[in-house]
Amino acid sequence: MEMTIFFPALLLILKRVAFSASLLASGAETVGPFNSHTTLVFRHVVSNIGNAYNPNTGFFTAPVRGAYHFEFYIYGPGHASHPTGAVLTKNGAHIFIAYEHQPTHGANAANGVTLLLEVGDIIFLRQWQNSRIHDSQNRHTTFSGHLLFPM
Repeated sequence: MEMTIFFPALLLILKRVAFSASLLASGAETVGPFNSHTTLVFRHVVSNIGNAYNPNTGFFTAPVRGAYHFEFYIYGPGHASHPTGAVLTKNGAHIFIAYEHQPTHGANAANGVTLLLEVGDIIFLRQWQNSRIHDSQNRHTTFSGHLLFPM
């Protein structure tokens, strides 16, 4: 939904953009480990206002230039050889990582970032190589973002 505000000689369109998703659409699964960083596709979409998140690719594509905030929470089963980790990327470049290595029990990691994005910039998460990530109907592993304000 767009809201239009009229100012003398200025037309400003405020786009509403927000999404929140968990890794699995159904069931329970531990993903990985993989030999290289692997794109995570968050398939259980709770909200996708503005349709900027694509649950088929895992990509968020900025529809307007602005300041955006993203958060991601990663859960994995503890393992002596396999950590739990994911990195947030902007146009394929690593920005922030959430990483935990717990030899037993569960491992939780989280991070967040505010970024200035241009129209068409792509944000997504990659699973860290050699790591394991778990999700279930409890929605342990999530990815969310929203437009703070257009610029």
